[in-house]
Amino acid sequence: MRFTQLLSTLALLLVSTSQALAQLTPEQQAAKERGLMFYNQYKEAIPDLRIAAEAGDSEAQYFLAETLRLDNRYMTSEAQHWYEAAAQQGDYYAMIRLGRSGNDLCAVMKNCPPGQKAPVEWLREALKQAEPQAQQGDAEAMYILYHVTASRDWLEKAATAGHAMAQYWMAIRARQGEGFFFPPWKRQEAVEHWFKAAAESGHPLSMIHYANIKYENKEFAEVRHWIEQAAKAGYADGVADLGAYSSHTPNMVDFPLDLIKGYALVYLLRELDGGGHIQSYPEEVLPKIAAKMTPEQLEQAKIFAQEWKV
Repeated sequence: MRFTQLLSTLALLLVSTSQALAQLTPEQQAAKERGLMFYNQYKEAIPDLRIAAEAGDSEAQYFLAETLRLDNRYMTSEAQHWYEAAAQQGDYYAMIRLGRSGNDLCAVMKNCPPGQKAPVEWLREALKQAEPQAQQGDAEAMYILYHVTASRDWLEKAATAGHAMAQYWMAIRARQGEGFFFPPWKRQEAVEHWFKAAAESGHPLSMIHYANIKYENKEFAEVRHWIEQAAKAGYADGVADLGAYSSHTPNMVDFPLDLIKGYALVYLLRELDGGGHIQSYPEEVLPKIAAKMTPEQLEQAKIFAQEWKV
């Protein structure tokens, strides 16, 4: 199985826990959605995110801060401003980012902007707000406590309660050798169990990992199912795999041959031109699929691509 790893798990899947307190107008909501889409596609997201952030939306504030920090490679005054704005509305991830700012490149450069609170105070605030909810069974709060405390117990509790990212990390940590399993094959069973749980919880990267396990077991019906689910979730690796295998370029898991669908899906990846090293894939694969197609089929594929995109 091929893994392009186009998007980092954090960038694709990290979702703010706080309620967006601001009531956005339709125009502001549309700007927010565009900004989040562009963020995930490594495109220019700042103008759209700023519209919703300035309207008071905490999720937009968090992702605007992330974009500013990542673009500059360190915590700037503006990034910190928006992290703090989100944190003040109860955004756990903003609190954690502020709490870890002592590890930021700005600390090495000795130019970290002064904050409203010391980093440790933000971590305490996240702990204070999340712990009561975690004790009441809130899976997201349990996952936050794992981030704050680094306790594997909280990670496992969050995973058991159904948190997709926690389930993913339980699988990864088991695969990397953490924990004691007897008999030894129980480790692989745990990896498969948690990837399956995360896939069923809607985590696209886990869908690809679980499909890979099923491929190794030659359970091709399961492989086809999870590749298609990842593609329907909009995950670039899933779209790439579904396009390649539908066009039998190559035929690895016995998808029904559909050259129009296969070309269309790989063709769509050309839109991810903001980064992530995706462009080389369609450039390599599209000519191979096109060589099997008529001019009429190529035109139909471009129409199919737009219909899938919608």
